[in-house]
Amino acid sequence: MATLLTRPDVRAARRLVVKIGSALLVDQQTGALRADWLKGLALDVAEAKTRGTDVILVSSGSIALGRRVLGLPSGPLALEQSQAAAAVGQIRLARAYEEALAPHGITTAQILVTLEDTADRRRYLNSRATMATLLGLGVVPIVNENDTVATDEIRFGDNDRLAAQVAATAGADQLVLLSDVDGLYTANPRLDPSARRLDVVEALTPEIEAMAGDPVSGLSKGGMKTKLMAARTAVGAGCAMAIVEGSALRPLAALAAGAPCTWFLPEGDPQAARKRWIAAMKPKGEVTVDAGAARALAEGKSLLPAGVRAVTGRFGRGEPVAILGPHGETLGKGLVRYTSEEARAIAGRRSGDIAAILGYPGRAALIHRDDMVV
Repeated sequence: MATLLTRPDVRAARRLVVKIGSALLVDQQTGALRADWLKGLALDVAEAKTRGTDVILVSSGSIALGRRVLGLPSGPLALEQSQAAAAVGQIRLARAYEEALAPHGITTAQILVTLEDTADRRRYLNSRATMATLLGLGVVPIVNENDTVATDEIRFGDNDRLAAQVAATAGADQLVLLSDVDGLYTANPRLDPSARRLDVVEALTPEIEAMAGDPVSGLSKGGMKTKLMAARTAVGAGCAMAIVEGSALRPLAALAAGAPCTWFLPEGDPQAARKRWIAAMKPKGEVTVDAGAARALAEGKSLLPAGVRAVTGRFGRGEPVAILGPHGETLGKGLVRYTSEEARAIAGRRSGDIAAILGYPGRAALIHRDDMVV
């Protein structure tokens, strides 16, 4: 564990993912949306956007809002009841965020995902590209698990883990879990008065993981165990993660001002973590490039179809391929944006010809520089 001096500053985030728990967004007694709290969060988001920070919100609350409208009883719901409540609550949740952020000139978008969307390479790449496009346009995506179709076999099970996966997918450098607890303690503080909070965690050791307890909120599903699972995903992707009690009307401002929390320090930066991940993959095929493309790759540029001389092997979109130079030397590795059949069809051709060759408009790069290790 490190000292408090190493605590990250949320105001310095380049790309920030914020997870909002149901217990913060929905009043536990009435089941109604906490509108004043959401307005405060919207102000925090607006200030972050003013600083140039990309912001993604991963929000719980659709089932909690929907069950109130449908008059469903408190306590655990059957799967079909949860799905029905989510269908009703999700539209209200999206509208609430839109109405809270619109006065700040912020456009919102809704992204619903399931665990299958990250396990499937093509869906993962589509999600990554969609988020990147939205963020580039200044939009704040509102992400939630697609509870209307998810089943126990495919669901994340809690939005802590979902938020960590979103942070990894989007290349975020900070993830903040706004929760009903103010960090990780050496023991359950409700049972052990001597328990102390850890301000900064440098590494997720077995001793740290042994400190996790069980959920204590009446609405949220994630306990400290799932938060540590989220931390492992986040820090492995080069993303710092904070657990902070989020009931303050300006929760991100409170965090920046030094509110009690636990920060988990990242293993490197997001881009370096992604490069390590790609480098460890086994290639499914090879693309051989000409001398001009080899020079462009050495300068940090993407690989365009025009620079490809040959394509070997069978691979799908998003799978790893080796990149070979004009004399067969290995130049690097990357995630290809076309299938092997498509890559062969457009090899040596200009990007503007792709639509005519394939019958549909494709991406300009065969392998984008962000998906490449040279």
